[in-house]
Amino acid sequence: MKFVSWNVNGLRACVSKGNFYEAFNELDADVFCLQETKLQEGQIELDIPSKYVQYWNYAEKKGYSGTAVFSRVAPLNVSTGMDAYKEDKEGRIICLEFEKYFLITVYTPNSKQELLRLDDRMDWEDAFLRYVNDLQKKKPVIICGDMNVAHKEIDLKNPQSNHRNAGFTDEEREKMTVLLRDGKLVDTFRELYPDRTDIYSWWSYRFKAREKNSGWRIDYFLVSESLKDKIEEAAIHNEIFGSDHCPVELILKD
Repeated sequence: MKFVSWNVNGLRACVSKGNFYEAFNELDADVFCLQETKLQEGQIELDIPSKYVQYWNYAEKKGYSGTAVFSRVAPLNVSTGMDAYKEDKEGRIICLEFEKYFLITVYTPNSKQELLRLDDRMDWEDAFLRYVNDLQKKKPVIICGDMNVAHKEIDLKNPQSNHRNAGFTDEEREKMTVLLRDGKLVDTFRELYPDRTDIYSWWSYRFKAREKNSGWRIDYFLVSESLKDKIEEAAIHNEIFGSDHCPVELILKD
């Protein structure tokens, strides 16, 4: 099974640039997940093959956040948000239940400038861990999406100057450590490429950051430890444009 995840930073903009369909067809995923669609229902009609079933989770606020999943394989069940764990009015989670695992696409809240949303982010992280662990009582999980944190110094170009900036605070990095440890999850890219440097999934639009490859790895595929031996490939497609993020990919053996 081939999975792809992409924060498109506005799906209509990505489509209008001509990058979305090209990437969608080229990557040819069994399941294609999007974050930051910035859409309301009925605002776009996508010309994608009918073999894909579509699932959307829209934010209440117009032009903000939002997630989507396109799957060749019809899931057993689909849910949005974290239900009783934490209210989600921002369209941040879609969960597809398949026969052997749950697939969760997530757009983790950004802590914002001056860390104005850091406390809410910490609450989100705690709720997300409880949510994931309860799912894992039933079957393994695959988690993908923009998790808005560079976990280790190797995961961004300039760790020293970015310390205490949103996405690279001690608090956020520790929550990722706890999620991996207490959720018994594996960071698939680092599992295969523990020492690979200068591979990023997000670049600021400012200061020619992408041209200089001054980026951050904040888009992930995490899997339950029980799926670790099934990881065939984990890729970051930094050759694909259309957003300030690039797509990330996971291939699992059947």
